[in-house]
Amino acid sequence: MSTSPDVTGLNLHSLAHARRVSPLRMAPNLLTLLRILLAPFLVMAVLERRFALGFALFLVAACTDAMDGLLARWLRQRTMLGQYLDPVADKLLLSSLFLVLTQMGILDPRVTVIVFGRDIGMLLTAAILYRTTNLRDFRPSLLGKANSFSQVVTIGVVLLNLIYQQPWVADAREAMIDATVFLTVASGFHYAWVASQRIGEVTNSAPSSASGGDSGNG
Repeated sequence: MSTSPDVTGLNLHSLAHARRVSPLRMAPNLLTLLRILLAPFLVMAVLERRFALGFALFLVAACTDAMDGLLARWLRQRTMLGQYLDPVADKLLLSSLFLVLTQMGILDPRVTVIVFGRDIGMLLTAAILYRTTNLRDFRPSLLGKANSFSQVVTIGVVLLNLIYQQPWVADAREAMIDATVFLTVASGFHYAWVASQRIGEVTNSAPSSASGGDSGNG
């Protein structure tokens, strides 16, 4: 009986400590930070044409991308910091590799232009919506997630083709590049359509709110 208060106090202390844990010390966010730190080393390996090392580092980065989301759900450690860091890490890694591989003549520049054009368009649209409306939810659509996955697989297959030049790898490389171009364009148009629909909802609800306020004042 005398140990009961101590146990209760210990549990309360543990809960308080868990709440004080910095988001940067949580496992999912640590994996995301690791992915960000791997980006410059991966880019340097590719620039130095150490493609085997680059492919190995890319696999590690891809594994951290898959694991941080799983750990966030399993450990219930979803944080606002993680929601911002994860897409930043992905874009930093993929955009750097698209640029480097294009500069080295390994990727068609048109593919990189399409990828960057879509991302820049989405960023500008999100910024405009953020400043002019009360919309704050910019979660990726299913097409957007498929596009991100195809970009990851495309970069992986391109790097694999540089160290393992077999016909099936070359065929997979071309197929994934075509899939990435298609999904990039499709997800870009879908994002524009969704944005226009949400803007319409906001503008349509504004007059209704205003008329409701006027009727209340009468």
